[in-house]
Amino acid sequence: MGKLQRREFLVLAGAGAGAYVVSGFFADRLAAATLPAPGLGLFEERFGVTAEMLRQVLQAALSKGGDFADLFLEYSTSNAVEMEDDIIKESDENIRLGIGIRVLKGPQTGFGFTSQLELDAMRRAALTAAAIAASGSAGAVAPFAERPPGRQVYQLRTPFSEGTLADRIALVKEGYAAAAAHDKRIVKVRSEISDELQVVTILNSEGLLTTDVRPQARMRVTAIAESDGVRVTGSDNAGGRIGRAFYATPGTTPKEIGTRAAEEAIILLGAVYPAPGDQPVVLGNKNSGVVIHEAVGHPFEADGVWKKTSIMWDRMGQKVASPLVTIYDDATIPEARGSLNIDDEGTATGKAMLVERGVLTGYLHDRLSARMLSATSNGHGRRQSFRNPPLPRMNNTFLAQGETPPEEIVASVKKGFYASSYEGGMVQGTGKFTFSVNLGYLIEGGKLTAPVKTATLIGINLQMLNDIEMVGNDLGTFLGSCGKGGQSAPVTAGSPTFKVREMTVGGRA
Repeated sequence: MGKLQRREFLVLAGAGAGAYVVSGFFADRLAAATLPAPGLGLFEERFGVTAEMLRQVLQAALSKGGDFADLFLEYSTSNAVEMEDDIIKESDENIRLGIGIRVLKGPQTGFGFTSQLELDAMRRAALTAAAIAASGSAGAVAPFAERPPGRQVYQLRTPFSEGTLADRIALVKEGYAAAAAHDKRIVKVRSEISDELQVVTILNSEGLLTTDVRPQARMRVTAIAESDGVRVTGSDNAGGRIGRAFYATPGTTPKEIGTRAAEEAIILLGAVYPAPGDQPVVLGNKNSGVVIHEAVGHPFEADGVWKKTSIMWDRMGQKVASPLVTIYDDATIPEARGSLNIDDEGTATGKAMLVERGVLTGYLHDRLSARMLSATSNGHGRRQSFRNPPLPRMNNTFLAQGETPPEEIVASVKKGFYASSYEGGMVQGTGKFTFSVNLGYLIEGGKLTAPVKTATLIGINLQMLNDIEMVGNDLGTFLGSCGKGGQSAPVTAGSPTFKVREMTVGGRA
């Protein structure tokens, strides 16, 4: 049986609304039959939050002389089920409710939040945010004009959140059973699924009023194989802003996810250690989007640009990569994990070009970075929850596919390394990066030969971008959660197979 973190929820809901919210939640789960109404529908009907109350909160936020203020109202429900050691180890159900209040004054940001949606509590949080501006006359709040999102990139016809606990357990068991039965050398499996439905309403002092209802789900299976004292791990996952039919679709069924995880683990049992040194490297399309995201994407986030901490801050219009390289971030890909109809400032999302044929052409902006760089926000202001101010963040970041078949890319390498899946990575402000490769292969005579374990890839992002010699026609994707500034955000990253002239491959020889 799922367990609601009741104590946590009552604290977040606040004394004034707690009992009502709990009883209302159990009586009609969020999106149990119909999705919340646009505008202030959900927050007004359930919590008594009116447009007049929010106008007063914004007025308080501007009372010390701030230039701009916005409100981020959030109500979300999330679920998680985990199976391990042949039993359902954990089942959680959580709710998040509150409002974040931000004030901008020049380059400064003031921020306050509260989980109590009563006027006095919200005004106190607004005055906390307003404290960055200690002088100047109070700004005016424009009349609210509702602006619905101009697109719909989520699957909301049959939200995953409508499923029951029994439905989730059945999916988890299917993935678990497939991995466990794949090979007798699989000694341990963990199968888990998590989902969320988030409702946000965003208002600002310029009169914006908009609402977005955002689904999210992800299933992951991890399989551990052991033989002759060697113990290795494989994993696979699938998900996005999807509906209930997703895990019945060929290619993303729990059985296939579990089988792929076990297959990777079994391959690694026969893996060798890498041949260390500088050598040609081919990065496969399965997970190499994480390299594009971490080593390449973060320097394009414009807070680092206006603060001059990004290696790309002064390179607009310059060549930063091979002419084969085009990189973009597109938040409008239907059902992708990082997609959004609007960002967390209420700005419409779109496709932002970052590098075109090797030349730096754009950055990822929120409202503040756009203000500081005399640019226009392109819908990349994101926050983890109402407790956090927005930051410029990636959504779905891709190295655009080229025209070369991946087989030709591998065949072009006489001796080198092929990276297939990853465990993690670290990138420094200088652009130097290190990625841990979970599964790789030796390239010998233009062919993939022995599988490789415990390898690392070491390089510098600008050098890597300029050393890309071939780009494949087989675009693939990676699902992840990106951390920045103490906040986490769901993202997708993608790349085709691509070849780097030379990278440092590290690891046990």
